[in-house]
Amino acid sequence: MQIVSLIWGILAIIGMIAGFLPCLGALNWLNIPFAAIGIIISGIALGTAGHKPKGSSIAGLVCCVAAMFFGIFRLALGGGIV
Repeated sequence: MQIVSLIWGILAIIGMIAGFLPCLGALNWLNIPFAAIGIIISGIALGTAGHKPKGSSIAGLVCCVAAMFFGIFRLALGGGIV
């Protein structure tokens, strides 16, 4: 589950970068819910890790939170959130 959260976070970051390109800002409307699901998956992975290393889960969580924050920021800058 930890690898899934890391991959999900990387995909959310890629979506965030694509959303920052001109004319692709509307992609953030898809990437924000995608990152929110990634936050839930990362939280579950952190909770079920036990005594295993939690680096992948934490990295996935940080990537998803950053993608969500910057996606909302980009939508606010572009006038997508009124």
